[in-house]
Amino acid sequence: MTNSKNSQAFSKTFREALMAYSFDFGGILAGFFVAYYFNIFQLYPWTIAVYPAILSARGMISGLFSGRLGTALHLGTIYPKFFGNTKTFYALFDAVIVITLETSIVMSGVSMLFGSFFWEVSPTGFFDIFAVVVSTMTFGLVLSFFTMGVGFTTFKKGLDPDVIQYPVMSTVADIFITLCYIFTLSLYTVSKYAVVLVALFHICLSFYIVIRDFRKNEFVKTIKESFATLVIVAFIVNITGTVLNRIEGRKEIYTVYPALIDTVGDVGSVVGSTATTKLALGLLKPSFSSLRDHSKQIFAAWAASLIMFLLFSALSLSVNNMFSFSTFLNFTALLLTANLFAAAAIILISYAVAILTFQKGLDPDNFVIPIESSIADSITTIALLAALFLIG
Repeated sequence: MTNSKNSQAFSKTFREALMAYSFDFGGILAGFFVAYYFNIFQLYPWTIAVYPAILSARGMISGLFSGRLGTALHLGTIYPKFFGNTKTFYALFDAVIVITLETSIVMSGVSMLFGSFFWEVSPTGFFDIFAVVVSTMTFGLVLSFFTMGVGFTTFKKGLDPDVIQYPVMSTVADIFITLCYIFTLSLYTVSKYAVVLVALFHICLSFYIVIRDFRKNEFVKTIKESFATLVIVAFIVNITGTVLNRIEGRKEIYTVYPALIDTVGDVGSVVGSTATTKLALGLLKPSFSSLRDHSKQIFAAWAASLIMFLLFSALSLSVNNMFSFSTFLNFTALLLTANLFAAAAIILISYAVAILTFQKGLDPDNFVIPIESSIADSITTIALLAALFLIG
């Protein structure tokens, strides 16, 4: 009977994970936009290096929102509807707006620090980074409504939002935020004032929300706990950008890059989100020894990612008119080697963050996906670079 239940748990998570990961094909579209508009990414010495920070910042916010929303839907503290919802829902939505500005400022600050040492950024370039990053993230706020829609719809249809929601949103976010970044960079070359005006709007809106909500415990708790996360994330993603600068002249890698970091992040989100929900429901002991009790979800999430990496290889080579049997074998070996390193690491990290934050009395959903998704970007980028040295 136990073996039957374990088999069903593996099968259910595998099917839902593979369905969710299928949205990562959209990451190829994001990568295609980068390759197609690569001249825009060469406008300033920092534009390509800041790109992973933009992706990770938006991913961190979507991850925090998705994780909190998924657990709250299971617990019944948030209802699956847009209007007439709970105070918890509205406090969370307000917090997302403020955290987006908070994240933009911290990301910009750390990017400036890295820019001084690694990216050959001039003092005037610091203002450029700040204005472009904040404005891009402001446009990205639209994604919060998509996150809610996906979460509410999956929950109503009897699917698990912890498995479906973030993988879907991470891909949508990558495509949308890439277009926002390209649009903002293009607009900045035409009118710097327009971009600055967008940034000022977000700053004013956030100040208004803080003044209105600073007495609400749910709002304050989310802001405080997320701040510690985003400082860590800010340094991680700028390391990612610095490493990405070293992968030059490989169009097939740039094309597939957003899809790869999406999928590895999705593996971590499935493992982490299902673990946090089990912890909240008392179905999983908050200890590292309980890892084997979560093994079916872990192996199902990983197996689905291997299939996706295989498909990404074929699609990227086809899009770039590079497909042949030999190049497919070589590129697939490279991607699967990167997957082996990256997925194993992110699974352990996601589970560890869930357990440690729960043991400390913190809300794991404020930490697990934001941290693992950002680390996933860095780990995947480093794993790609390592695989390039090993395989070529």
